[in-house]
Amino acid sequence: MPSTLTHMPPLIAVHLVLALAALVLGPVAMLIRKGSRWHRATGYAWVTLMLGAALSAMAIRDYRLPNIAGYTPVHLLVVLTVGGIAMAMWHISRRNIRAHRRAILFAYNGVVIAALFSLLPTRRLGMLVWHDWLGWM
Repeated sequence: MPSTLTHMPPLIAVHLVLALAALVLGPVAMLIRKGSRWHRATGYAWVTLMLGAALSAMAIRDYRLPNIAGYTPVHLLVVLTVGGIAMAMWHISRRNIRAHRRAILFAYNGVVIAALFSLLPTRRLGMLVWHDWLGWM
């Protein structure tokens, strides 16, 4: 399986771009003054990136790992992340700021955990980082 960026299937490239953008934008949205126009704008952008990454993740299948129809344990993080986003939006619509913050942190932690899983040496991104870029494996 080629691991360089030029050999990456378009679906995986789109997923990678969306997920990395969400990983970077998440803390920005959380650090901006709450309730401000910029907080809402970056928050909606983050939610859009997250939903795009989640939908693209569901289209990526891996039949080498323990799986059910190509869905691996890491795909469970998609369900948890989308659930966290849904709860965050529900809480903010009811002005429950504390619960909104907890749900957003839950969803963001799902992204971080998924990113860590994707860096395993047997995964495509892991091969790209550890083998191609760093030459460690």
